[in-house]
Amino acid sequence: MHRNVEDNLYKTFDETRQREMTEFEKETQEEWEKALQDFARRFERGQANKNHKDELIRQLTIKRDKKLETITSKRKERERFQTAELVDRQAKEMLDLFKQARIDREYAEFEREQISPPSYPTTPPPPLPPSCSKRHIYTDTSIFEQIDQVAISVAQSEVATFTDLIRTLTEGARSDVDKARAIYRWITVKNLNVLIFDNDLDANTPMGLLRGIKYGTESYHVLFKRLCAFAGLHCVVIKGFSKSAGYQPGFKFDDNRFRNTWNAVFLDGSWRFVQCNWGARHIVNAKESATAASRHPYPSSSNSGSSTKDGNLRYEYDDHYFMTDPEEFIYEFFPHDADWQLLPRPISLKQFENLPFVRSIFFRYGLRFTDTTLPSVIYADKTGAATISISMSPEAVDNLIFHYNLRFYESDESDINGMNLKRFVMQSMVGDAIVFRVHSPSTRPLLLDIFANAVSPGHYLTGQPIKFKSVCKFKIICENLNVIMVPLPECASGEWGPAKAFRLFGLLPLTHEEAIINCDQYCEIRFRMLKPLVDFVASLHKNRIDDRNLHRCCQTIIRDDEVIIKIEFPDEGQYGLDIYTRDGGQLPINGKQLLTHCCKYLINARVD
Repeated sequence: MHRNVEDNLYKTFDETRQREMTEFEKETQEEWEKALQDFARRFERGQANKNHKDELIRQLTIKRDKKLETITSKRKERERFQTAELVDRQAKEMLDLFKQARIDREYAEFEREQISPPSYPTTPPPPLPPSCSKRHIYTDTSIFEQIDQVAISVAQSEVATFTDLIRTLTEGARSDVDKARAIYRWITVKNLNVLIFDNDLDANTPMGLLRGIKYGTESYHVLFKRLCAFAGLHCVVIKGFSKSAGYQPGFKFDDNRFRNTWNAVFLDGSWRFVQCNWGARHIVNAKESATAASRHPYPSSSNSGSSTKDGNLRYEYDDHYFMTDPEEFIYEFFPHDADWQLLPRPISLKQFENLPFVRSIFFRYGLRFTDTTLPSVIYADKTGAATISISMSPEAVDNLIFHYNLRFYESDESDINGMNLKRFVMQSMVGDAIVFRVHSPSTRPLLLDIFANAVSPGHYLTGQPIKFKSVCKFKIICENLNVIMVPLPECASGEWGPAKAFRLFGLLPLTHEEAIINCDQYCEIRFRMLKPLVDFVASLHKNRIDDRNLHRCCQTIIRDDEVIIKIEFPDEGQYGLDIYTRDGGQLPINGKQLLTHCCKYLINARVD
């Protein structure tokens, strides 16, 4: 019955499209003929020439294209609305069948005086905050291994009806969570955005299930709701705003640019958020990812960082968007109906705009902002200083590597007066937090993009480039600047201080545990090696001084398990010290021993 109703709806769509296109072509032809006749009369009277004709045709073409775009847009919106209405009606009918079946079953159990556990609710409960967080239901996706494998297998097989699809997907489901999981994984595996459909699509084929995707009338959230109904699960479609592709911190939601739609499904006694579209798709481009290299041929001490530009879409499953906790979901999604925030205390649209701009990987790594009131737009003080601090769990402290990019907010420019803006940021570890201290060199707004990746010491020591993913972004505004900001010395990119050396290289700082050192003309830095390392190289840098003139200022000594770096500064001022080393078991590559950057210090030397 549902299929027949749907067939009629899509037949109506086709007929309406053909009628509208016929009317459009007829009106366009009449308009062109009239305009060209008018031109011909003016041409005969000498009031127009060939250039006027070319301009007329250009204007008529632009007008035709705009009109066609408007007609197409209105038609798609109308068809999407009608499809959503159809799915709503059919979903209600399916759930009514489940409701009656549950009532009949519970009555039969009562008749037999059997005590059964509370069943799934027969009517959708009101929107309330979940009774527990997602991590209380599961912390490891391996519990869904069998469910996921079935979903992946079914996504590659032939299924001709929604009933068969759901029966196959949920055959091994032990709970309503398992059922929703199977549907979620089937949808995210299918990559609906890249499916290719035949022009003559038979509604009774497996691909016919997804004809709404082909026609552009159905999307992830509508399909998810439809499939949930066939599984007997209460599911709603929620509309609102999202901080999606193209969004930057500081943007206002005063138009329709960032409209979005997602689902809430009733699972394990509570409403849970599901975003199938974002669960399947991850956009990778120059603003979302960065690559940093940390390996260099001995005895070179230079460093280069690069960012990769890839405008393509990469489809990558993301578990964050299945049963996302409201406290995390609100960072990216804001519903028009405040009840569907599912928060004990709903926030306003202005508060949503002010929340830091974070990505799912921020929560996947268990990160949190040290200052819980930190806004997305940070105002620097009169010296241009602004600070962002991100706290981590002990596991994250041991495994995460951070990186950053700084550019002007309103353009892709990342240089000022020939210097990279990265040199105006100091990244360092302070306790269990990674801290970014930005010193704005001008009053032009800046965009700070913070990246991270989990890396083992063994992988880092190979020196291979590390792919970073964006975890959060901030807009930094410096309204008044009463000092001239000096850039940091041009050292290797990344973290300052000895924390990285200890975490990844087993180098225990014996003398200087902070990133900044204040000393006189002489400085001695000592480490204890907790694992064997060889070929230490220390390289000194100072603004406006050639590195080659500073080579003889550093001396490195290895004495048993102790590493000693002695420095004699030729002049007072601010210096950057890079330290490189390698694992003793590494083999030469292309005849060269490659070193990996392990540590850097900022040193303020005072020479009498």
